[in-house]
Amino acid sequence: MIPDWKVVQDYLEILEFPELKGIIFMQTACQAVQHQRGRRQYNKLRNLLKDARHDCVLFANEFQQSCYLPRERGESMEKWQSRSIYSAATWYYHHCQDRMPIVMVTEDEEAIQQYGSETEGVFVISFKNYLDNFWPDLTAAHELCESILQSRRERENESQESHGKEYPEHLPLEVLEAGIKSGRYIQGTLNVNKHRAQIEAFVRLQGASSKDSGLVSDILIHGTKARNRSIHGDVVVVELLPKNEWKGRTTALGENDGESPSEPMPTGRVVGILQKNWRDYVVTFPSKEEVQSQGKNARKILVIPWDYRIPKIRISTQQAEALQDFRVVVRIDSWESTSMYPSGHFVRVLGKIGDLEGEIATILVENSISVVPFSEAQMCEMPVNTTENPWKVSSEEERERKDLRKTHLVFSIDPRGCEDVDDTLSVRALDNGNLELGVHIADVTHFVASHSYIDIEARTRATTYYLADRRYDMLPSILSADVCSLLGGVDRYAVSIMWELDKTSYEIKKVWYGRTIIRSAYKLFYEAAQELLDGNVDIVDDIPEFRDLDEKSRQAKLEELLWAIGKLTDIARHIRAKRDQCGALELEGVEVRIQLDEKKNIHDLIPKQPLEVHETVAECMILANHWVAKKICESFPHQALLRRHPPPHQEFFSELRECAKAKGFFMDTRSNKALADSLDNANDPNDPIVNWLLRSMATQAMSNALYFSTGSCAEEEFHHYGLALDKYTHFTSPIRRYSDIVVHRLLMAAISKDKKMEIKENLFSNKDLEELCRHINNRNRAAQHSQKQSTELFQCMYFKDKDPETEERCISDGVIYSIRTNGVLVFIPRFGIKGAAYLKNKDGLVISCSPDGHSEWKPGSLQRFQNKITSTTTGGESVTFHLFDHVTVRISVQASRCHSDTIRLEIISNKPYMMPDTELFQQSSLLLKSDLVKEVTRSVEEAQLAQEVKVNVIEKDYQKYCQTKGSSLYTLLEEIRDLALLDVSNSYGI
Repeated sequence: MIPDWKVVQDYLEILEFPELKGIIFMQTACQAVQHQRGRRQYNKLRNLLKDARHDCVLFANEFQQSCYLPRERGESMEKWQSRSIYSAATWYYHHCQDRMPIVMVTEDEEAIQQYGSETEGVFVISFKNYLDNFWPDLTAAHELCESILQSRRERENESQESHGKEYPEHLPLEVLEAGIKSGRYIQGTLNVNKHRAQIEAFVRLQGASSKDSGLVSDILIHGTKARNRSIHGDVVVVELLPKNEWKGRTTALGENDGESPSEPMPTGRVVGILQKNWRDYVVTFPSKEEVQSQGKNARKILVIPWDYRIPKIRISTQQAEALQDFRVVVRIDSWESTSMYPSGHFVRVLGKIGDLEGEIATILVENSISVVPFSEAQMCEMPVNTTENPWKVSSEEERERKDLRKTHLVFSIDPRGCEDVDDTLSVRALDNGNLELGVHIADVTHFVASHSYIDIEARTRATTYYLADRRYDMLPSILSADVCSLLGGVDRYAVSIMWELDKTSYEIKKVWYGRTIIRSAYKLFYEAAQELLDGNVDIVDDIPEFRDLDEKSRQAKLEELLWAIGKLTDIARHIRAKRDQCGALELEGVEVRIQLDEKKNIHDLIPKQPLEVHETVAECMILANHWVAKKICESFPHQALLRRHPPPHQEFFSELRECAKAKGFFMDTRSNKALADSLDNANDPNDPIVNWLLRSMATQAMSNALYFSTGSCAEEEFHHYGLALDKYTHFTSPIRRYSDIVVHRLLMAAISKDKKMEIKENLFSNKDLEELCRHINNRNRAAQHSQKQSTELFQCMYFKDKDPETEERCISDGVIYSIRTNGVLVFIPRFGIKGAAYLKNKDGLVISCSPDGHSEWKPGSLQRFQNKITSTTTGGESVTFHLFDHVTVRISVQASRCHSDTIRLEIISNKPYMMPDTELFQQSSLLLKSDLVKEVTRSVEEAQLAQEVKVNVIEKDYQKYCQTKGSSLYTLLEEIRDLALLDVSNSYGI
């Protein structure tokens, strides 16, 4: 089957069905998708071609002498494309010696009439006829095809009936490109403000525009009309308005809370779209009453996207009433200048609104996370490790690798119950009196060959996705939780870095890189390692490796382990001190654990308390990443994968400086060293939360660290601002990050280069590596967003079933950390929650506090100052809220049918909450060791069973997707330290 350009554009999601294999895609059709449908659709097509399970091929027909056809004078582009694809199909048929019939599928009726009977063996039919004749039982494809056809018919009818235009036409591509080159127009990515989606969007400059325009800030696009049919994420072209028409950012909380703009900033309007960012969107159908209010034609329904930043989408369906209680996926097809809304079509149903599995599926779709089952071909590449056929070290690898099993005390320190152990550590005294520090990382690349089926799948996923109650592994569990995992007491392949250190100063004398064989002696969990570090040896009863030892052996091994952990910690302190001298930043995040009661309801949300042993392990990993970065960059200066963290723009620190000033602190932000020193000095002895919040604000002012290819930028841009290192990469987690797999291959190639041996690894060119880095960065952002959204989902589940008026846990202490014109932003240390608290409600009433501190709503007004806000009633009563004031907050859930539920904060007293948080932490810490994921899953299943709904979804999904299931939510949230709740304060208009 050979689809023409229009079929590839319109029916790509059907062509992605696993049943449709062996499709031949012509170069002409692929280029049409690239130029007319944008980057996201083109990338979907490229991924389909790369996916070995579909067995599709790309035929470069325009570079084949017998297939190429020049475009004739006056011939439309569409006619030439159809003619070229038919010509290539005919050549292909004859190339197969007329033995294999060819079906060209097209939507062009003239082409069907013209070519349908021209060549025996080459059939030209419509896509619908193709499905009817060749796939009559593929029901889902037929339904989707009908939905797409109906959507197209509706658009054509609407276009004929429309007389006026809602939006100006976009300028031609050549005009846009010339305008960008001349400086008249500016190119950038549209970012819609989630909390003021109808009012504010910003264009973030990119490419030459950011350097040539002279602008230092984003461009404001005020109102939906000025966006001119562009959608959040589109790459757009903007024309600046005259300065007298510039507007300021709104500083109020919420969408409809009046104009309170800041200083005017560059403001513009969209005149064209270079790349559409259209994707699958999760939507909800309107209620019956809303459907009726939409007018006479009930087939055309305006559905409401889950993402506030996406406009309503018009689709044609007769199932609106049946699907009102479900989350549904739709895809946008077009947005005509004559329509207020984009048009799309129905794709599939996700699940019921409010159902845990449906909400998790929504999060995955919204972040474009598609975790398909590992295929049979991929699993066939995996090693075998069964009771009957256990995996073992091969004699060939024993000859090639350095064997550390009898010479080194190797152990891991991980979260309790961790299955995917990437890294282990060792430290020992050498004969010359010096020390040897070792970091040993799972040798994943031994099992994952470059360009193998499993390598392509891992590259597509790019990372393991951690959600609040589950994870989707980058690699099958036979690797991630077994043969590659550096478990205790078993032989494993590793890639090791070992440094010889001076015995007193810990200065590095030598470094060795290479492949090794290790056997980890202990699989420690963080709390046990911390207890040993603190001298509490009673914890050994919880360490399995000590249980069956006699007293003498037990004591000897314990002393050996105590020395190793103590020495590791000393070395880590020294390494950290050196980075601190260079300006390394210690920035704060909040990690939250979810705990259940006896009835399996969510009982508590508990912020995680950091341990020194976390820092010990982290410093060793940072050291390893830094030295590997230096090595691969030295060997491959133009094609090494590194990670950089650019210094932030100074204007982004303005709020941090103002907040610190309110407490009498000075923030020097001119360098990372100056900022680190300022943060260290900004300590309020009466309120430690102040320093935490200032560090959190510093984090918000910074951009994310990014992967890049060393050939794509100058060496002075390699620096990692946060870690204060000149070169940095990721090497220590190849089980869950594809970037680390690439780095392992680079390191092996560098070692081979040093030994003047043949380089066996297939290395990426600079261009290919830069494209891969963009993909990994994109997937990392998706992983961060999905993890944050799933944690927020569980937070809302925790508070949703509680009565905020009577439940004691819904009342908590909060700290004001930002002032807005109609409210404040509050941080709740007890639960690690940040959010908005209004001081003026929707009725225009303002907050008033009685002498005992309790609040009520009264008529009045608000007056905002730099570091405080005053509420004054018409009766003359006034109350002032200052930055860093402690207030009592009531927590409830703002339920939403069409969007995600959100946490709602309400100040009920201007005085601190009476119960100290330390008491609550002490009460909660006793119950941290529950198997939380099993409990959460079981509670959901029981609730569904009580409603007579059959559920075995989660277990089936894990079998189906070959995923590893962690033993507890505690485990999952501990597994990587960057699982902190991302600060959402930027979303409130900062």
